[in-house]
Amino acid sequence: RPEVRDAVATAKTAGVRPVMITGDHPLTAQYIAKELGIATSDLVVTGQELIKISGEELKDRVEEISVYARVSPEHKLRIVNALQSRGHIVAMTGDGVNDAPALKRADIGVAMGITGTDVSKEASDMILLDDNFATIVSAIKEGRRIYDNIRKFIQYTMTSNAGEIWVMLLGPFLGMPLPLAPLQILWVNLVTDGLPGLALAVEPAEPKTMQRPPHRPDENIFGRGLARDTLWVGLLLGLISLGSGYFFWRANNPNWQTMVFTMLTLAQMGNAFATRSSTASLFQIGLMSNVRMLQAVGLTFVLQLAVIYLPFMQKVFNTRPLPFLDLALTVALAVAVFLAIEAGKALIRRSNKS
Repeated sequence: RPEVRDAVATAKTAGVRPVMITGDHPLTAQYIAKELGIATSDLVVTGQELIKISGEELKDRVEEISVYARVSPEHKLRIVNALQSRGHIVAMTGDGVNDAPALKRADIGVAMGITGTDVSKEASDMILLDDNFATIVSAIKEGRRIYDNIRKFIQYTMTSNAGEIWVMLLGPFLGMPLPLAPLQILWVNLVTDGLPGLALAVEPAEPKTMQRPPHRPDENIFGRGLARDTLWVGLLLGLISLGSGYFFWRANNPNWQTMVFTMLTLAQMGNAFATRSSTASLFQIGLMSNVRMLQAVGLTFVLQLAVIYLPFMQKVFNTRPLPFLDLALTVALAVAVFLAIEAGKALIRRSNKS
């Protein structure tokens, strides 16, 4: 199929090595493998040769063999075992009854939905409805996007909650009354965390998603800097929100608690924008690449204004109307939070290049 060549190139760029296992003639397999970019050499191992190769020898040679021809389905199991012994995560495709053991043994069994037997489908983890290799590559990209978005959601939620914890923890040590009322905390957790968090779940794949190697399957979800970002971004949110409220409290301004509440809410909006990518800048991926995030932030901002300025909401949430300059200050500080997180990502990009 014409799209398979590009799919093979994309897979190799993403750190996935395609291997051809076929029952066809060796010359046919060699020609097609070269046309698709699966193989660069003339090395082809046939089923008869595979029988003569011992298990230990196959383990040593499996890294250099990309094409197997005149191979029976039962030989697939040996190839899977050899690759797994070298520490590889193996995805194996198949359609016949005899493919079932290899499909079951592989880390990811992929059955053909059109030509595949019921036995092969039952033994597999994934079924290709179109029997197209390019669909596997698309599934890899989608899987990476989902995993990245889970990490982004966790990072956003953890940093936001950490900011609230710092506010409530440090406020009494500064001699302040409780910085946030219980309903205000509930509002931040339900609305401020919820809407942008849901928008992060539909974030499109990052530009270089298929240009990086796979991550280790046993990697900690807090690895690759997520724990670090949770600590410093959470502390940043807490200090800026509490600092603005402390300044107003020291000045005997009755709006100080509303200031902390609003500052924490809007600062989390800046955090949401910055969390859209773990590496790239928002200016690179573009505001319009996730319209849901714009809608979520806009709706959250409107709801926060309602809590501040509508009289019946003021009674429920114990808020006071902020003068325009005070509200403008909270927006400016929220932008500062966003720029600080973006600057942190820029430093990480620079250190990775060097």
